[in-house]
Order: sequence, then C-alpha cells, then structure tokens
Amino acid sequence: MLYLICVGVLLLGYLVGSIPTGYWIVKHKTGIDIRVKGSGSTGATNVSRVLGKKWFFIVMFLDMLKGFLPVLAMKLFVGNDTSVVCMAVGLVVGHSRSFILKGKGGKSVATGMGILFALHWVAGLIVFLVWTMMVQASEYVSKASILAFMIAPFVLWLCDVPLAYVLYGIVASAYIIYRHLENIKRLHNHTENKIRME
Repeated sequence: MLYLICVGVLLLGYLVGSIPTGYWIVKHKTGIDIRVKGSGSTGATNVSRVLGKKWFFIVMFLDMLKGFLPVLAMKLFVGNDTSVVCMAVGLVVGHSRSFILKGKGGKSVATGMGILFALHWVAGLIVFLVWTMMVQASEYVSKASILAFMIAPFVLWLCDVPLAYVLYGIVASAYIIYRHLENIKRLHNHTENKIRME
C-alpha cells in the first residue's frame, strides 16, 4: 500500500511540476515559443531574455510557489517523510521534463528552491541568500545556481532535518547540477551569458 501511495504522490508531483509557467506566460504575451529562443529553457532566466528583467522575478516567484505549496501541503496534511520526498522529486523532474512540453522544461532551480523552503525554511533561506549573493557578485545565474545547490544537502543536514530530506537534497541537487552541464561548458569557455539584476 505504501508503495502505491508513493507512486501516486510521485505522479501527482510530476503533473504539478509539469505546469510550464514561463512557457505559458511568454506564449500568452508574445505568441512566441520560448523553447526556440535563447537557451531553449522555460525558466526565469530565458524568459527575461524575451520579456525583460521584471518577468525574471515573476516567473521565478511562480515557479518557487510551484515547489513550495505542494511540499508544504504534503508535510502538513500527510506528514510522512517518504511521501514528502516523493512529491519533491516529482516536482523537480516535472518542471524540467514537462509532459505538456513533450519532455522539455527548465532547470528546476526556482522549483527546487521553493521545495527547500518547504522542507526547512532556514535551509531554504540560506541557500536562497547564497544564490542571490552569487548572482550579484558574478552576474551568472547558472554559476550561482550550481554553487547554491552544491551546498544545499549540507545545509539541510546542518538544519537537522529528517534523513530522507537530506538524501533528497543530494539526489535533487545532483540532478539540477546535471541539468546545467551545457552552462558549465559555456562557463569554462567564457561564453556563458551574464544577467544584470540591478
């Protein structure tokens, strides 16, 4: 029975995560398919290249909510650590591999950040502040995201969360960093695009 519940929660998380916020916003406002612009990602950074900086923050906030609310609801109303983690994993994969977009999506950074806030608000805040400072210092969203999620499992562990959350942090962070492999190559070759946040 627990196995079936976990599969069901994982699937629910995937379906919610698949909601392509950035894609729908760009499509509604311009008629453009964001997947053929810039990096092809549906995330906040690529959306800002089409709609401007304001929409970076709007899409990021909405994608963070997409991660935060379902995981928080699972914690409050179910309370089982395994179910919480299954929801979180489904959300991360769904955002980056949306069935609505035939397997395309974003890098799961904002959704992953929202999940961290739901798992433990202090851990989420620390990782978010590190990400923010790195973006300001380097002007590379990709570099900030990679470094922030590299420390995320360690921060969760320091916050004394359940072991299941720490294991999730390790797996999800590895997945999010994997989604940035092309960015890592561009950073190495000094061809990655910067973004100014001021």
